[in-house]
Amino acid sequence: MSSAPVKIDHLLYRLLQEENIDAFNAARQRGETCDLSNAMLRGLKLRNMDARGLNMSGAYMKQADLRGVDFRDTCLEGASIYEANVSGVYFPEELRPYEIFMSVQLGTRLRYRKKELP
Repeated sequence: MSSAPVKIDHLLYRLLQEENIDAFNAARQRGETCDLSNAMLRGLKLRNMDARGLNMSGAYMKQADLRGVDFRDTCLEGASIYEANVSGVYFPEELRPYEIFMSVQLGTRLRYRKKELP
């Protein structure tokens, strides 16, 4: 069972809350990272964020703008994308289309087994 969404005390999380994706991506390019598991990301404009290698398991992204995000190397186990804009999103190959559909349309948590990140 997933935990309740939380706010995280970390610079990268604050940049996402401010919807400052350019600064977030610049920090990621410098090698910065943070654990976004169970993060409260509801309704945010996260378009084109650099999600490579992040743990976003259990993240709550209801009504978020996720257009253009590449989640192929991101852990999304248990995340919720209810009513999110997912146009142009790359999802992990292990995540089946019906799981994406059910999460966007019905609010279910994403269920799949993610390969271990290197």
